[in-house]
Amino acid sequence: MNDNSLSFDLQGPEALKSVFRNHASGITVVTSATSDGEPIGFTASSVTSLGSNPPLVSLNIAQGSSSYPHLCPGALVAIHTLDAGTLWLAEKMAASKEQRFSEVDYSLTEDGLPVFTQVPSVLVAKVRSRTEVEANAMVVLDAISSQSFRDATEPLVYFQRGYHTLGLRLKDNS
Repeated sequence: MNDNSLSFDLQGPEALKSVFRNHASGITVVTSATSDGEPIGFTASSVTSLGSNPPLVSLNIAQGSSSYPHLCPGALVAIHTLDAGTLWLAEKMAASKEQRFSEVDYSLTEDGLPVFTQVPSVLVAKVRSRTEVEANAMVVLDAISSQSFRDATEPLVYFQRGYHTLGLRLKDNS
């Protein structure tokens, strides 16, 4: 053990930002519909598998987001995986809410869920719960069904404040 005393110079929000800029996150697009059937959606880097038994997914969202009020328990959502070829969709769904579904092709499921079929795959899930923390919330969803439309080309990740793809494969997980 090294006996040197460590000093951490950043605190609070800056400490968090400095670390997570160096942590690559996968990019997804999450869509749903309002009670009136209007499509809603957003780009998210916080979607992750919570467990496989039962199959659960979690995502984080700001409570001030225009989509947040519609992510109530029981609501259906479509989680779209993205790759380098669908960077345009990540950018589109991060734009102003009025522009997100304009001039873009999407289909509706029989439940009225908007789905982009240009993506590698989509997971349909149902909101199980929301946990509100300060101005943010963690949403837990039950995975229901999925559809793969094609193999992903190069993964799309968010890293150091920009979109990237992955490079060299270092090792297989055995």
